[in-house]
Amino acid sequence: MPQITERRDGRQSEPSVAELFKELSDQTSRLVHDEVELAKVELGEKAKSAGLGAGMFGGAALFGLYALGALTATVILALSTAVAGWVAALIVTVVYAVIAGVLALTGKTRVQKATPPVPEQARDSVKRDIAETKAHARAGRR
Repeated sequence: MPQITERRDGRQSEPSVAELFKELSDQTSRLVHDEVELAKVELGEKAKSAGLGAGMFGGAALFGLYALGALTATVILALSTAVAGWVAALIVTVVYAVIAGVLALTGKTRVQKATPPVPEQARDSVKRDIAETKAHARAGRR
């Protein structure tokens, strides 16, 4: 911080405008640098937390898959009390295949609606704006 200095004649003088601007520049640079460092630390902490959360989702998915396998075995064993074991397993397999097929077709339809990834409304709006601008330009020439 600029300090008040004593002149030769014994009076005190305040810092010059140039000194004040230099000090302002130094403080601004230091402030921006400190803010960037704070942002880096904060983002690092958030990234670490997000990584741990993603790992936990992965673990949850794995155990969900194990649960589905156990449920499949339970359904097959329950059906095998009424029909032969291989028929029970075939029934469960067909049901799973039908579910997978329905999900695949639904997903395919949704993906086709989303492609190509062009902002169609924005594109159409720009085309209308260009046409309107051209029309106004032609009308202005007349």
